[in-house]
Amino acid sequence: MFRTQLRAVLRASALGKVQIMFPLVSTLMELRHAKLVLADVMEDLDEHGIEFDRGLQIGMMVEVPAAVMMIDHFVGEVDFLSIGTNDLIQYTLAVDRSNKDVVGLYNPADPAVLKLISTAIQAASRRPIPVNLCGQMSGNPTYTMLLLGLGLRQFSLAPSVIPEIKNVCRNVTIRQCEAVAERVMGMENARDIKTYLRGELRKHVPELGQ
Repeated sequence: MFRTQLRAVLRASALGKVQIMFPLVSTLMELRHAKLVLADVMEDLDEHGIEFDRGLQIGMMVEVPAAVMMIDHFVGEVDFLSIGTNDLIQYTLAVDRSNKDVVGLYNPADPAVLKLISTAIQAASRRPIPVNLCGQMSGNPTYTMLLLGLGLRQFSLAPSVIPEIKNVCRNVTIRQCEAVAERVMGMENARDIKTYLRGELRKHVPELGQ
């Protein structure tokens, strides 16, 4: 099935710009194996004279703590990253967000989660390759200033929240966001972080900080 999916994506790439992003990557071996399968499918299409974009970009989701720990190696293997915050938070805090008994422990503002996100963004910046962030955290204006201050420049958003996130971006400067990020990364617990971020949002975009 994986080969069939890759073949379909490659054939579609002849008709317009396409990128391939591998999800839930935990190890370099997994990523390299997936890339080998992709290369094999490309060779098969070549042999049959089927056109595809030979320069299409390959990326990966960063949603497993193990991937962040090895991120300096991963950035040399891909053209872009996408940080999947929903799963990253869940796996970092060992909290099933679909379980009502523990969902209260699922917290994007946890310092451990924020350090993982920062590490991934910094590694992508050093390479440099594009890095995007998706998940509920991306669409929550409470975290927009922090994410901008950490160096994020691409957000994956549901259409309904685009106006709110754009509103934050238009009302703050990068320097202000960097100051927020520096303060947050020195804090020790999620409650204080969230309170501080909400206060900063009220200060700069009062209509969103209610």
